[in-house]
Amino acid sequence: MSRIDLIKQFVIDEFLPDVSADELAADYDLLTGGVMDSLGLLKLIAWIEDRIGAPVSDTDLDPDNFRTVAAIDAFMEAASGQRVAKG
Repeated sequence: MSRIDLIKQFVIDEFLPDVSADELAADYDLLTGGVMDSLGLLKLIAWIEDRIGAPVSDTDLDPDNFRTVAAIDAFMEAASGQRVAKG
């Protein structure tokens, strides 16, 4: 399963139980669309930290990093790369 698929599955399981993965576009704005609020973002960030095995820093808390499935994927890719570079 790709990371995009994993992210979609998380979003669907937590916030959109009546939507299929095929219906959730990778570029759909989860914040403007009302899928996630501030508490939802905290839940997403905790999930990301668990998946990448590292904390999300305060400087990464830009809402644009978490606005879409594609943005979350790009953020996780970058964060994983930073972790490898530091490790």
